[in-house]
Amino acid sequence: MSSTELPSVPAANVLPKVTPVRVAEGERLRSVGLPGITLSVRSRPPAREGLPPALYVHGLGGSSQNWSALMLELEGVLDGEAVDLPGFGDSPPPDDGDYSITAHARAVIRFLDASGRGPVHLFGNSLGGAVSTRVAAVRPDLVRTLTLVSPALPEIRVQRSAVPTALLAVPGVAALFTRLSRDWTAEQRVRGVTALCYGDPTRVSPEGFRHAVEEMERRQQLPYFWDAMTRSARGLVNAYTLGGQHALWRQAERVLAPTLLVYGGRDQLVGFRMAQKAARAFRDSRLLTLPEAGHVAMMEYPDTVSRAFRELLAYAEGSDGGGGSVGAPGGGVPVDAGASDSAAETASAGS
Repeated sequence: MSSTELPSVPAANVLPKVTPVRVAEGERLRSVGLPGITLSVRSRPPAREGLPPALYVHGLGGSSQNWSALMLELEGVLDGEAVDLPGFGDSPPPDDGDYSITAHARAVIRFLDASGRGPVHLFGNSLGGAVSTRVAAVRPDLVRTLTLVSPALPEIRVQRSAVPTALLAVPGVAALFTRLSRDWTAEQRVRGVTALCYGDPTRVSPEGFRHAVEEMERRQQLPYFWDAMTRSARGLVNAYTLGGQHALWRQAERVLAPTLLVYGGRDQLVGFRMAQKAARAFRDSRLLTLPEAGHVAMMEYPDTVSRAFRELLAYAEGSDGGGGSVGAPGGGVPVDAGASDSAAETASAGS
């Protein structure tokens, strides 16, 4: 093995026993075996029969738990499921060790094909936003609408605060960071992640913080934790360099599904300036900007994101929905997230 290769991790059937993953009240967790992967899927029983299906895809270092708040907000309009990507949450590593954007997209497609639930309302955050964009571009038959929260699409000028995350893709950096941070407690790690991902870390409740610490302690027991993080970061960076039909921005232009784009003004990982470019790239798009939100707006402002999605759903189903009509391809009309919500502002792609 060359010095630039990452060490292999134990097979899923010989992984050590760790603390069970948390399942919130009203949620269910099940394991789905597919060719080459096993996925953990979180769901909430729908409020009634016959609701349209939805699938939620988390970001780098996240899990299906990142969507619990929004799933609860939308349980009256969607039959929602949230997937743990291979190597994250409660899903074991993929058999082939492939954590590229294409591999993650393939995992989502395999799950949707096997479940027969498509087309779904597909949601993606950060890394999951890039994955969902690729899914929507290459398999439009599987996607009814697309909602992207701070999608990790290529940026020419990466924010300084995002550089440490990108550096995980560099061979040796993850091992170095692991050594330097070996004395950090789970609580210290969670405070760092919260400060990086939230526009206002005080919005995290004491109970939510405690649950996050427990989850961090659980993950640190997994021998593949840093492997999954590093390889996925490398896969994301590699995807940024692809050209032609595989380029993520080119694929964004190919998406046919009505799209809701959500960007936070205090996002330290995805540049707020990318909102306008995204609104122009996705041909049938609405843009919601939240000046006070960070990288995980669906966790900070689930009610606001929920209202914006309901308007998108109304449009997709052929009704007005109160949000105005979607403009011509590339228009990116603003979403009215509610005048009473001081956290929300709207912006059009033409401004």
